[in-house]
Amino acid sequence: MQGHPRPQTDPGQKDANRALATGRVPVERGFAHLKKWRILTKLRTDPARATHLFRALLVLTNTEATTDH
Repeated sequence: MQGHPRPQTDPGQKDANRALATGRVPVERGFAHLKKWRILTKLRTDPARATHLFRALLVLTNTEATTDH
């Protein structure tokens, strides 16, 4: 059984995809790290405040991750 043929991507598109993926990786790792913190599932606050809290936690997480290496 054959799937649909994949369209060929030109080198410019590949570079753009690589740049997007590079920027997305730290964010996805940060969210994965935050999901491990089960205390956040019991967080009761308004969405605007939660957004500021999550941003601060992601900054701290990324700072910690960059200083570990």
